[in-house]
Parts: sequence; structure tokens; C-alpha cells
Amino acid sequence: MNPLENFNQIKIESPVDQIIKQIRELITSGQLKPGDKLPPERQLSERLGVSRTHLRNALKKLEFYGILKALPQSGTVVAGMGLPALEGLITDMLQLQGTDFKSLVETRAMLEMNAVQLAAKNRTEEDLFEIQKALIAHKDKVYKEQAAVEEDLLFHLKIAEASKNSVLTSLLLIIAPDVINFFNTYNVCGDGRSFGAVEEHEILLEHIKNQDAESAGKVINEHLKDIVEYVRTTKNIPHLSSSNGIS
Repeated sequence: MNPLENFNQIKIESPVDQIIKQIRELITSGQLKPGDKLPPERQLSERLGVSRTHLRNALKKLEFYGILKALPQSGTVVAGMGLPALEGLITDMLQLQGTDFKSLVETRAMLEMNAVQLAAKNRTEEDLFEIQKALIAHKDKVYKEQAAVEEDLLFHLKIAEASKNSVLTSLLLIIAPDVINFFNTYNVCGDGRSFGAVEEHEILLEHIKNQDAESAGKVINEHLKDIVEYVRTTKNIPHLSSSNGIS
């Protein structure tokens, strides 16, 4: 027997996965029941010792899968479905495999294509201000050679918000953080490619300002081409939950 077969790959869980698992444990132990309200975001993030960005991403994922429900004026509550269904959904969320990840990247590319084209048609002056602000924050981090995963994500999400399609925005909010974080963790955007991403972001914003949907679509297609090709040709992609940071 090969001695290596006795060892299992170590999975480093992201903060988001840890939050989701903790909520699962609270549900399965009966400490959180359907209809129970979660504490306010600020208090919960402080209690968990995580950023509000990580917490929001975890809650958004749980909301997207129907495990949590955001009620206007009331906050976030546990959905009223049965315990086995809740447990099953959360387990599925935490077991996305590498082969699924390739599909996830391709799906993100399709969603982003639609998002930028709709943003070019529907954006307001306020949207342009928010996208510009996100672009400046991302550019500042990149040129200081600092990790800029959150800033990169925010730029893309602000474009999605400008599309005025809430379903598309919600889907990207679920997918984009996992994709961006994976490539940051495995340094797919290394070798100066972050600087190229900034330039492409600037061109993309210009097309959205000019309401040129066709040109915006071409830029985002080029922007994501490398990462789509990377996952199509890379073998043995690790489990999604092995990535760190935003998820």
C-alpha cells in the first residue's frame, strides 16, 4: 500500500463556511428554530469575530438557498421549513466539488455579461458614482500591492446593482465571492495581471457611462476569458471550501 493513501487533504475552511456550519449546528441542536430571528448584523459579526462582509456573504447564501429569510423592518429569520430539509440544504452548500466549480466560473461569466450590458442601459448617475468609488478603492489597493479581493468583488457587485435586475444581482452575490477568492488564493491573478484588471475595469466603466452595452459586453468577456480558460484546463481543482478569505 502506498503510504500516501493514509493521508487526507487538509481543508482550510473559509470564515463564511464556518459561519454557515455554526448556524447549521444551532439549527440541528434546536437552539435556532424556524421563525427565530437572528441578532443584528453588527452584534453578530462582533460576537463571531468576523467582518460584516463575511457575515453578509454567509447570510446571503443562506437566504438564497431558502434557509434564512430577510423580512422588511423585521430582520433575518430562520425559514419555516422542516429540520431535515434545512440540514440537507446546508450540507449541499458546503460540498460543492471542483467539477462544479468549473461550471460556477462559466456561470459567473454568463451572468456578468448580462449584468454589464443591462448596467450600460439602466445605470443612473448614482450608480456611476458607486461604481467609480469601488474602482478607486480597488485601484488603490492594487497599486499598493495589497490584497484587493473585497474591492474587486465590490466593483463587480456595484455594476450588477446598476443592472436593476435584483435576481441577477443576488445570483452574482452568491457566485462571485467564491470565484474571486479562489483565484486570489491560488494566485491566478498574479504576475502583474491585477494591474491589467484595473485597466479593464476603467475601460468597462467608461462604456457603462456611455451606455454602450455592446462594447461593455466585449470588455467583460475579455476580462473573464483567462479565468474561464484556467478552470477548463486545470486538473484537480481543490474543493471550493478550501479557499480562504471571502467566500
